[in-house]
Amino acid sequence: MAKASHPLSETDSRIAAAMLASPRASWRTVGRVLGISERTVVRRAAPLFHDKTLRATAVRNPVWFPDLIPLALRIRCRPNQISAIAATLARRPDTVWVDILGGGDEICTILFLDGPDARNSLLLRDLPATPAVQSWTSHILLRVFPAAFDWSGGLLTEAELTSLRPELPAPAARPALQPLDHALITTLIEDGRASYTDLARRADTTALTARRRLETLVAGQVVRLATEVDLARLGIRTEALLWITVAPGGLEETGRELSRHPQVRFASATTGSANLLVAVAAADLNALYHFLSDTIGALPHVTTLEVTPILSGVKRTGLVRPGSL
Repeated sequence: MAKASHPLSETDSRIAAAMLASPRASWRTVGRVLGISERTVVRRAAPLFHDKTLRATAVRNPVWFPDLIPLALRIRCRPNQISAIAATLARRPDTVWVDILGGGDEICTILFLDGPDARNSLLLRDLPATPAVQSWTSHILLRVFPAAFDWSGGLLTEAELTSLRPELPAPAARPALQPLDHALITTLIEDGRASYTDLARRADTTALTARRRLETLVAGQVVRLATEVDLARLGIRTEALLWITVAPGGLEETGRELSRHPQVRFASATTGSANLLVAVAAADLNALYHFLSDTIGALPHVTTLEVTPILSGVKRTGLVRPGSL
């Protein structure tokens, strides 16, 4: 992608980081936290969203959707067909992430499949019928650790992050989903910064009700708001997936600790020989090495580790990256 060779300016990078940390933060809030004018934020941020440098969306939390099967697939392909297979996967509406890994013969994709029939169709029909697919392993995501959704690339201070995070009312109890919630969620997936007026129109309700329901959905982690950006434009040149085996008694502690690390974009407990999947973003190979040596090496419950570099991110958080297909 042509833009990847042109890093953002310091101001644009900090605005992007604010959007990563708080996808629906108002321009006024971003300006106040970063110490710049609201007009500057609008002037800098609007073009970034317009040309898809920044893309706001939302992700359903599978805990709230019992028919949803969150699945990570590692697919071995013929190298000369891997781009075509990655593009096909990216066009599926149920893929969340699609990454080309390692030596160029493996894809990792995360899917939110709508029930056993969709899962069985993919694993028992679609993949076996694809000649270029040589083998695959599947891993159910048992728990996605939410702290990683606050990731901001290490470009903001802890005080700035705290100021950006909205103070949402704590849900009194597990909130029951209402019919209008599904329309709100669909709209947020399409545009995570849709105005309350637009949300209300799509859900056939009032702006005040849309705001209250959105706050309830986010506070209860029914949905998780997210902003995507081409990481190379933030000066991040190395990404990798870590497949970590952790002693069962230390899985929750290890997953939570890693999900809070500034270089971790995603962390989930999984089924399979490795029981923790972690996505890492580092400035360069040296930074990745120190993360593995100093951070992973210091964790007491880790027994084995496999590192798979990401060569190309084709789709992230349900959105196909511009120029990737």
